[in-house]
Amino acid sequence: MTKEEFDCKFKETLDAILVAMAENSEINPEKFYSMTCVLENLSFFSPIIYGAIKNKKE
Repeated sequence: MTKEEFDCKFKETLDAILVAMAENSEINPEKFYSMTCVLENLSFFSPIIYGAIKNKKE
């Protein structure tokens, strides 16, 4: 898997988590917005995560 493919899949996964949380009525809106910020910031670290996974496999 290339870095670009990983980045795309990683962001798709984070978006899917947000959608699942948004559709759940038991989620507190304040916590939802906080988690949204965390997941958005996490998406910026996808190159670092990819590098860590790639180095671990090698």
